[in-house]
Order: sequence, then structure tokens, then C-alpha cells
Amino acid sequence: FSVKVYVKLNHNSPRILCLTNHLRNLELIDPKFWWNGPGGGLSSENSSVEISPTGTLILRNFKLSGVYTCSIFYKLTAMQPYENLSIKYLIYAYSDPKAYYEFTARYHAAPCNNYYNAYFERTLIQILNKLVDELSCEVTLIKAECHHVKMQRGGLQNEIFFTFSVASLDREKHNRLCQESACDAFHRLNKAKHLIERFFKQQVEVSRKSSEPLPEIYYIEGTLQMVRIDRCYPGYGINALIHPDCPQCCVVCSPGSYNPSNGIHCLRCDSSLIYGATKC
Repeated sequence: FSVKVYVKLNHNSPRILCLTNHLRNLELIDPKFWWNGPGGGLSSENSSVEISPTGTLILRNFKLSGVYTCSIFYKLTAMQPYENLSIKYLIYAYSDPKAYYEFTARYHAAPCNNYYNAYFERTLIQILNKLVDELSCEVTLIKAECHHVKMQRGGLQNEIFFTFSVASLDREKHNRLCQESACDAFHRLNKAKHLIERFFKQQVEVSRKSSEPLPEIYYIEGTLQMVRIDRCYPGYGINALIHPDCPQCCVVCSPGSYNPSNGIHCLRCDSSLIYGATKC
């Protein structure tokens, strides 16, 4: 049978033994070890591979998922002939899910198709981006739709229905210096979420304290909603049934499946013969 091993993408693997539990407890005479991977024979001459004298394998900066096989030849006594055993590992690259938050909010608006609505939409997204910029996060407008809303026991009013997302960017690309914990993508994303929630709460507080009449465009209290959405890199997906030892991981798609986008599932594709396929 095959042993499944999960290695974080672009990290070093754990120590992968070329022994069974039974053989570990025996004396082996003149053991010889050979490792093969998806690209052929493995050797310590390759900088991304380390094989110890006892056959233990470490894969460095791991990327290449697939079948890895170790063959061990050994004698139990000097007088006996060689015995051999092959051990097959299925080694999967995985990454943590990349999460983002999707917000919806409603604003009382000027008449639909009015220039002021479009100007306000751009200004709001700019303000939110400035709010989260130091966290290396980005706010993206998904859609802004103006609708006529019939109020309860009232007339019609114009409202803008906003949908926008906030996601953490790759910190390395932004050349920011930071503490290790502060660099963590999800840590930064959560801080950005709290800043955005506070921004809308402050709008309500300011309007309550003001004696001035409300402006034509203003946030409608209580309409801010938020949902967390996970996503995987293309070619990766989450599947707790296939990978029960890594149920929340974005694991590389196996042959027979693919993921073309930042979704969270590998889709079936019988013509896909490689690991990490992004097209069928």
C-alpha cells in the first residue's frame, strides 16, 4: 500500500524513512538504498534532495508532488542472500488556504445614474484602501448597484448596494519590514477586517451626534454584513475525504482532477494525468 505524506509547498519535507517499523528493530547487514521520484532516480548531488547513509530522505523547497519509491536491499545474516523491499510514498504538496472577507453594505443614494453616486463609489473604495494599506491589504469593489427601494409604510428611496472584498497581499512583494507575527497574512487580514467594521460604526456614531441634516448619500445603519471566503491556488483544492490527515489544507490536485481558478475544490477531469493540473 502507499503511504501519504504532506509537505508544505516551498518548505522542507519531514524525514521520510526507507524502513518499515519491523525493519527498524532488526540488524541489517550491508543495506543499500535507492530512491526514485516523479522525475527518476534521486541523489544527494541534487541540492533539493538529501539522502542519509541510512536511506532517510529529505526534500528541500518541495514542489514536485507524486509517487516516490524507496527500495532497500539487505541481509539479515552475512551468510543469507540479499532480500529486498520497496516502499511507495504518495507525497503531496499543500498550502494553507488563502482567505478573504467579502462585505456588503447599503447607502442611501442620489437618484440612480447620478454622477455623485459614481464619484462616491470611487471615493469610498479609496478611503477603505488607505485604511488598510499599512497592513498590506487591498480592498476591491466587486459591484455597486443602485436600486429603488419601497420603504415599509413609506415611499421610494434610492439605495446603493455595495459588495467589496478585502484580501491580504504578498508581504514580500511590498518590501515591508515587520515582525514575523505581524507579517502573517491572516493576522493582517483580521486587523483590516476590524478597521473596516470600525469605519462603518464610526459613520453611524458621527451621524447620531450631528445636529446637521443627513447628506444625500449616507450609510444605512445595520446593513454591513461580512462573510469569510477561503480559496486555494490554481491546481490545489480542499478535500477532507481524500486527505483526512490534512482536512483543511489546500492539497495539490491528483491526476484525474484539476482546479483552474482560486476556488477551493479540485474538479474531476479524466484526461488530466499530472499533479496540480489547472486545466482539463
